[in-house]
Amino acid sequence: MAIVNVRISGEAERALQQLTADGTSTSEAVRRALIEAVALRRRRAMLDDARLAMADPADREAIRAAMQEWADVDPW
Repeated sequence: MAIVNVRISGEAERALQQLTADGTSTSEAVRRALIEAVALRRRRAMLDDARLAMADPADREAIRAAMQEWADVDPW
């Protein structure tokens, strides 16, 4: 396990105060925030990829064809 020391001020300090207002420890709040930040980056990257795909006519056609192909498949 790594130990990290960090100085914060301003917006970051206010954010930490909000994250710990319910009694959550500073360490736990920072651990959660790091994990959530990575998840947010992944979601943003997936959204960017989807936007690129939707901007490409060939990709849109491939998506339409795949959806058509699976339209009659019963999920259960």
